[in-house]
Amino acid sequence: MQKIIQCVPNFSEGRDKKKVEKIIDCFRNAEGVKLLDYSLDADHNRTVVTIVGDAESLKKAVLSAVEVALKIIDLTKHEGQHPRMGACDVVPFIPIKNVTEEEVIALSKEVGEEIGKLGIPVFLYEKSATASHRENLADVRRGQFEGLEEKMKDAKWNADFGTKDAPHKTFGAVAVCCRMPLVAFNVNLGTDNLDIATAIGKKVRFLGGGLRYCKAMGVDLAERKITQVSMNLTDHTKTTIYSVIELVRIEAKRYGVPIVGSEVIGLVPMQALVDCAEYYLQIENFSIDQVLEYKIME
Repeated sequence: MQKIIQCVPNFSEGRDKKKVEKIIDCFRNAEGVKLLDYSLDADHNRTVVTIVGDAESLKKAVLSAVEVALKIIDLTKHEGQHPRMGACDVVPFIPIKNVTEEEVIALSKEVGEEIGKLGIPVFLYEKSATASHRENLADVRRGQFEGLEEKMKDAKWNADFGTKDAPHKTFGAVAVCCRMPLVAFNVNLGTDNLDIATAIGKKVRFLGGGLRYCKAMGVDLAERKITQVSMNLTDHTKTTIYSVIELVRIEAKRYGVPIVGSEVIGLVPMQALVDCAEYYLQIENFSIDQVLEYKIME
């Protein structure tokens, strides 16, 4: 049985297409790896890549891409709306088919160790975390690249691999893990007031008393003169897309702000969209088995 693992590496470059293409070539030309998607965002100044493959093939491709990022991305000159601490900021591995969580955790640690040999600090998070205070990515990344040097002086925040107590001067550090499928979902607001988007993000996210499996923040989309509530749904089966967008709508009403659009970054599980269709269309007793393309692909 073929073992299939998904990987969604994020790179801190979303404006220079030539640089992004150099990184993507590492996946595009990799044997045993299928490039499913990649998306650039200029406001976030970030590229999200989605690939699948077997453990060894993914390991080689990711290491190659990290080496390219090390050469061409300088975080001392980087600005963007999305929090980041590394040129390759996160490398999550997700078990998809015929592979156990334990196997993927082991893979994440192997990859982390190899990245560390490049002189890059590596932090393990989520299910790969070596301590409870490192499980949440927001905690690991708090302070971002600019605060990383001071943060890593504290033994509590020494890296798991690579240079233990100091970031790479231009790369920063990278977070590597095993996690479950995540939905990156953003809601655009009809206002250029970032304070409003930030306030709504705080109400929607779990840390602010919002939905359990939602992480959220406000983002300024300066070129479009609007703002955005940018979210990660870490378990879409328990915190659904439709519940998130409806809560954002409720919170936006208090400011007289409309929702003007939404977007999915990267790929999304089909069931997450089926759940939305079932909710908004009020379909009774609906099943994913009734989706034509799904049945064809079985």
